[in-house]
Amino acid sequence: MDQISLAVNGRTDIGQVREENEDSIRWYASAEQPFAYIVVADGMGGYTGGATASKIAAETVQAHLDDLLKHTFFSCTSEQQQLILRATLIDAVNSANTALINTKNLNPQFSNMGTTLVAAVMWRDFLIVAHIGDSRAYLWNNYGLQRLTRDHSVVQEMIDSGQLTPEQAKESNVRNHITRALGVSSCVEADINSWKLTQNALLLLCSDGLTEYLDDHAIERVLATHRPALESVYRFIDDANRLGGRDNITAGILEYSSQSLRQILPHEQSVTERPSSPDVTIRKLHR
Repeated sequence: MDQISLAVNGRTDIGQVREENEDSIRWYASAEQPFAYIVVADGMGGYTGGATASKIAAETVQAHLDDLLKHTFFSCTSEQQQLILRATLIDAVNSANTALINTKNLNPQFSNMGTTLVAAVMWRDFLIVAHIGDSRAYLWNNYGLQRLTRDHSVVQEMIDSGQLTPEQAKESNVRNHITRALGVSSCVEADINSWKLTQNALLLLCSDGLTEYLDDHAIERVLATHRPALESVYRFIDDANRLGGRDNITAGILEYSSQSLRQILPHEQSVTERPSSPDVTIRKLHR
């Protein structure tokens, strides 16, 4: 049997140019259960509209996830719990979209608002990610960095069709044009994928204010070398700001670790194992 430890940290920053932070982030790790999540939203829609959109989306998804751990959930099998997690994320995304549409209908000044969304949930060793737009999720472990999401954007479609190389896409005039977002139409479809983690790993969720400046290689270097790992969110923010900070920047880190629990046999009582090192991770106050 494995003992699973989850820890999270997150930060959002206005950047060097924008007058308002249109990004939102929510994160949580249970002290009693192996359960944690991160939600990142990057709003759009003019003055106050983008900030309103991302806040509504992040808070709606957060409310659904906070309501997840109930007696019914714990009484289910592992397979059933995974299905519940998926259904909860789908419902959360749809509820966030409905909330945005309703807000726009009641407030004409928000008629152009919308938001990207990426949400990741860990339950034990099960990871599930939902995303809409170009905010991303990455997983890093001993095998390297893996991008878990595919951007819903014009340049991503052009890359896929061979019209652009990834290098050309960075300079494209349409690099910020997304093809899916919350709050745009009454029907919305998020990409939802899941994985079972088999080794210690770091999960990064971020807005495009980070990936505009740091490519996958730069992100991997930070995740592989910066310790304590949860403090890398501050390194990411500082790096993006140092390189220009033209957009709001948001990063959330989830640290997953699993340690096998060894049972000492009766005839091995004289063997003493060194106690595990204390958790020295510095956790910043939530902002």
